[in-house]
Amino acid sequence: MKKFNWRNLWINVRMLLMFALVVFLYSFTSNRNDLRKTQKTVVEFVNKEALFVSYEAVNKLLIENGEELKTIGKDKVVLNKLEKMLNEHDMIQKSEVFVSIDGVLKAMVTQRTPIARIFSREGSFYIDSKGNRMPLSGIQTARLPLVLGEISGKNEKEMYDLLWFIYNDDFLKKNITGIEILPSGSLKMTNRNYNYEIEFGKTMEVERKFDNYKAFFQKAVHDTLIDTYKIINLKFTQQVVCTK
Repeated sequence: MKKFNWRNLWINVRMLLMFALVVFLYSFTSNRNDLRKTQKTVVEFVNKEALFVSYEAVNKLLIENGEELKTIGKDKVVLNKLEKMLNEHDMIQKSEVFVSIDGVLKAMVTQRTPIARIFSREGSFYIDSKGNRMPLSGIQTARLPLVLGEISGKNEKEMYDLLWFIYNDDFLKKNITGIEILPSGSLKMTNRNYNYEIEFGKTMEVERKFDNYKAFFQKAVHDTLIDTYKIINLKFTQQVVCTK
């Protein structure tokens, strides 16, 4: 007759008890976590150098179905729904909403980034870093190049590329203050500190024209002649033509 193995039985019983304990602890912790109410909200902006939407506006959007947050159990806070509500805001590019262990509902918000302000027959609006139209903010005015004229399907891509180039260049971002789109499609630009106009021409050879402009600017400032010029012509990529 085969001897009964008490040792194997005890090992199996111990494993079963340990598994039951893990299930119990998980259920207990999960239940306590679900019963905990959201205590407060915290809004944090990833890019907060200039706020185009207020903390109060975001906080208001975090209140689901008009209920006070302190009455909403954590299990009933639909995070995806809250993120969708925030992402539909005109000034918000994306958001991440989560609830901490201690019941704090937190929203990490990334605002849209305007790169230029447009004045046209359609009104005034921004162009953002994705090339989309962005409404003006009621709490902040961005210090950006002002673009006068029409941006349509024909020149939209070229103008976005030009504005994005200016935005990402430290010198041009500080120097170029205005751009006028002429009926011919040529561009005229103004600068921050001097009275001359920049005749840029069409949106072709953009990088080369701006390289020529930077070289001219450095030399003219060094030679103290920059105040004497009325027009800086960048149309000819081989040279900069200056008119006094």
